[in-house]
Amino acid sequence: MKTEKEKMLAGEYYLAGDEQLVKERTDCKKLLHRLNVTEYVVSDLTREILAELIPHAPASLYIEPPFHCDYGYNIKCGENVYFNVNCVVLDVMEVKLGNNVFCAPGVQIYTATHPLNAELRRTQENAKPVVIGDDCWIGGGAIICPGVTIGNRCVIGAGSVVTKDIPDDSLAVGNPAQVIRNIPA
Repeated sequence: MKTEKEKMLAGEYYLAGDEQLVKERTDCKKLLHRLNVTEYVVSDLTREILAELIPHAPASLYIEPPFHCDYGYNIKCGENVYFNVNCVVLDVMEVKLGNNVFCAPGVQIYTATHPLNAELRRTQENAKPVVIGDDCWIGGGAIICPGVTIGNRCVIGAGSVVTKDIPDDSLAVGNPAQVIRNIPA
């Protein structure tokens, strides 16, 4: 029988109130408090906090506090990833960011989702992974929804809500985000 964490990581319905998951989210919140309040200015100590919070990221990861996430360990970053202030990553499942990904202020990346059935929604949730390719710029206040893949070299306009996959070399804007043109190399 699978643990609730195993179900969560597999994208199956799981109980978020599971003791292990609550503890892991609490541990994450303690690290976030240190990052966002105690060590607010980026320093060697904040880099140590980031290495513990997001262990699957190189030292080149740069986050401007405040930053929020659920677990941290489900965020996988390439080289030279940047999060500006007030970004949120609900990393119930894997969030994979390629190299040279820049997230403007207020970007929100969600993997968590909930059943449409109200009775099931009272107790269970599930998630879908998010992938952002290399050399992407995510504009301020953009929201990336569960299960979305954004291709390489894309720009997502400020305030956009990305509900479906975006192909390589695209400029996408709006709610829901629509590709409005190709970006030449």
